Amino acid sequence: MTQLALVIDLNVCVGCHACVTSCKEWNTSGPAGFMSDDNPYDKDPTGTFFNRVQTYEVGVYPNTETVHFPKSCLHCEDPPCVPVCPTGASYKREEDGIVLVDYDKCIGCKYCSWACPYGAREIDEHQKVMKKCTLCVDRIYDENLPESERKPACVLACPTSARLFGDVHDPDSVVSQTIREEAGYQLMPEWGTHPANHYLPRRKQKIHIHEDELIRADNPLKKEGERPKVDEEGHTLDDVMSW
Repeated sequence: MTQLALVIDLNVCVGCHACVTSCKEWNTSGPAGFMSDDNPYDKDPTGTFFNRVQTYEVGVYPNTETVHFPKSCLHCEDPPCVPVCPTGASYKREEDGIVLVDYDKCIGCKYCSWACPYGAREIDEHQKVMKKCTLCVDRIYDENLPESERKPACVLACPTSARLFGDVHDPDSVVSQTIREEAGYQLMPEWGTHPANHYLPRRKQKIHIHEDELIRADNPLKKEGERPKVDEEGHTLDDVMSW
C-alpha cells in the first residue's frame, strides 16, 4: 500500500514560514477552500492553518540554539481521529494513505481534535468544520501541472529544501532512503499511531570560515576610494549648492 508523506529536515529548516504562507495561499484558493484568519494584527487573533512553524530556544545560556519545528497532520497509518468520528467525515484513503475530512459530513464536534495527540486539527470558526493538512491532494494528482510541480505547496516553496515528499512504503524512494541514511524518526511513537511523516534530527556540523570570507565584498570604502577631506576653510554644503 502506498503511503505518501513528508520528511522534514530540522537541520536545515530556517523558520522562514514560506511553507506556511504557500500552504495558506494554495489551500485557500483550492478545493480545501476558505481558511479563516480573523484579527491577524489585533487582539485575540484567530485563524485556521494546515501548517504551522513553532520556534523554540533550547539549551542553557550561553550554550543555546534556536530550533524551528514545522508541524501539520502526520497522516498516521493508524489515525486515532478516524474511528472517533461519529459521522465518518474523517477517513483515510486506501490508495495513498492520505487522511482527509469530508466537510459535508463534519458536524464540528471536535472529537477528532481531542483524539489527535499532535494537535494537528483546527476548527474553522466560520464554517464550523474541522480542517487539516491534505498533502495538497488536489495538486499532486493534477495532470494539468508539470510533473515536477505535482508536490505539496509547502515542499515547492521551501528555500532550503528542508521538505521531501514521497512514498515512505517504497524502500527505493528518496524519502525512504533519506529516513534510513539520516536517522529519520516518527513523532511520539509511544502513541502507536505510526505517523507517516518523519523528521530528520538536528546534527552537529562544523563550519570552517576562511579569513577572506570575513571581509565585506561590498565595503563602500573600497568601492569609492578615499573619503573626501574636510574643507579646512569651513565651507558648508549650503555654500557649495547655493547660487
